[in-house]
Amino acid sequence: MAVYTPLSQQDIESFLAQYDVGELVSFQGIAEGIENTNYLITTTRHKYILTLFEKRVKIEDLPYFTTLMEWWHVRGIHCPQPIKMRDGRTLAALKEKPALMVSFLEGAGVEKIALEHMLQLGKLAADMHLTGMDFPHSRDNALSVKGWEAIIDKIIDRVDEIEPGLRTLINEEFNFLSEHWPQGLPSGPIHADLFPDNVFFHKPFGKPPVLSGVIDFYFACHDAWAYDLAICVNAWCFDDKHRFVPERAEALMHSYTDLRPFTPEEEAAFPVLVRGAALRFLVTRAHDWLNRSPGALVTPKDPMEYVAKLQFHQSQGTIGE
Repeated sequence: MAVYTPLSQQDIESFLAQYDVGELVSFQGIAEGIENTNYLITTTRHKYILTLFEKRVKIEDLPYFTTLMEWWHVRGIHCPQPIKMRDGRTLAALKEKPALMVSFLEGAGVEKIALEHMLQLGKLAADMHLTGMDFPHSRDNALSVKGWEAIIDKIIDRVDEIEPGLRTLINEEFNFLSEHWPQGLPSGPIHADLFPDNVFFHKPFGKPPVLSGVIDFYFACHDAWAYDLAICVNAWCFDDKHRFVPERAEALMHSYTDLRPFTPEEEAAFPVLVRGAALRFLVTRAHDWLNRSPGALVTPKDPMEYVAKLQFHQSQGTIGE
């Protein structure tokens, strides 16, 4: 989440007039994240999240996201729900940009990762994959191999501004993954962005954390389920110095595979999938680092974090390692 498009009280009040959600009480821009403009809206009835889509999201993809959120919610996955306007539509426009308002999800993202978080994350991912098996719609992953290539073409001449040698690393890794990217793995809808700030937990006093839901579905797509887990490994299974924490990975994988066991093909492909997941976030973060918007309320993510993770994966040979 972030704020690229500043909104005034009048902007938001005029926007809310299209909804039956009560009167505006307060609003606040949300600085976390990097993709879209987000505001926390409080009305006389409830809290809501208002999103203006700024960057990689295409307007024609928005019905896929909203339908998938509704699908998973009905099947027990706690996630924000699109709020309908008075005329029944969920997709709107604000400041000449696509806009969506969703319900507010209680809880908070994870700052200090514990094994209990990993166990619940694995179950969440398995539940999402299993309950999405018969979802009737599909969306290609725009940030798979072809998408990486398009971003790399835009930034490759400048990436050594971030760190000398980054150009060589990215080119060599992309060439490897282009040749070895697995095909035909078990697949279906995936979240594709299950980071600690997108998975919410309650923190009862004196008790283990309890998963309360998942947010930010705007990278969701149809892809290999094991790739969703590879993204989780990169996002959750390294410490704050970017060192791999095997206990976290074991808890995540065991919790997931207790509900949906990996096939032999998935096990064999996993070392490549984690490398691909690392390159995906390396190149998108590098792009955003090099193309920061002046005046935007946004904190760019450090691409070098994913250099360390990619280099670790390059040193491993099997899913066990």
